[in-house]
Amino acid sequence: MNPEKFAHQFTRIVDELSDCTDMEKNGFFHEYKDSDPIPSSKALEEIMELCRAIFFPGYYGKSSINHATLKYNIGVNVERLYTLLSQQVVAGLCFGRVNAEGDSVYATYLKAEEICCQIVNKLPEMRATLETDVIAAYNGDPAAMNFGEVISCYPAVKALTNYRLAHELHRLNVPLIPRILTEIAHSETGIDIHPGAQIGRYFTIDHGTGVVIGATTVIGNHVKLYQGVTLGAKSFPLDENGNPIKGIPRHPIIEDDVIIYSNATILGRITIGRGAVIGGNLWVTDDVPAGARLVQYRTGDGQN
Repeated sequence: MNPEKFAHQFTRIVDELSDCTDMEKNGFFHEYKDSDPIPSSKALEEIMELCRAIFFPGYYGKSSINHATLKYNIGVNVERLYTLLSQQVVAGLCFGRVNAEGDSVYATYLKAEEICCQIVNKLPEMRATLETDVIAAYNGDPAAMNFGEVISCYPAVKALTNYRLAHELHRLNVPLIPRILTEIAHSETGIDIHPGAQIGRYFTIDHGTGVVIGATTVIGNHVKLYQGVTLGAKSFPLDENGNPIKGIPRHPIIEDDVIIYSNATILGRITIGRGAVIGGNLWVTDDVPAGARLVQYRTGDGQN
């Protein structure tokens, strides 16, 4: 290629890509400002590593930890978590244009510190809930030899650790960061849990890959999902301008003691009653009564 011709094309392409008028108007370009940072995925990954080390010491973080150093290591990790999370929550609040609503930079920092104090106070409760998730995974899998194997290896525990923190941040109305945290877990495990979902205790996902749990899903206690399960929305209502209506309940309610087998698809704001069992590869769009057992099978004469 002619060098001069290429240089001209290169300049033209760069000029086109650098024209941010439409991108900025449509929200596809975020200009960095000292007082208006954007959350860092790298910092949020470190935050999740700290959380895992706090919740499951010895399995994550320093492997040389012992009874003598446990309190010190957890103290260091909690302090580091608070510092990093405060910075990221500030960035999340700025990204959510809190300042545009009248908050000063100082007020934003104070709000971030208040949120992070609430999160730190929630850490023991989050760990207690995650312990029930580990127990559920262990009790639900004959192949699991001990809790340590579940904590170290099972993707559901990793995804739920991210989700439990993300859900608390979502509940405190922190923009963007909760979604980044659950998408980090999605990339790592193949499990896609929206931080807005409400999930009870003793929850587990066997194998995990391909599971999708939508934003307004409500899941009770002692619920078990298998790989490929979708708890999704059946449709997206539109407003008078043809835009999707946000924030309305559109995902299933899964009551206590429900089991949903692999590749089942549960859609819409329906209720799966307590103790129900949903077989694999089913498409469910209506309420299921408590204790029901939905299966599809093929008999010996070839009939379904």
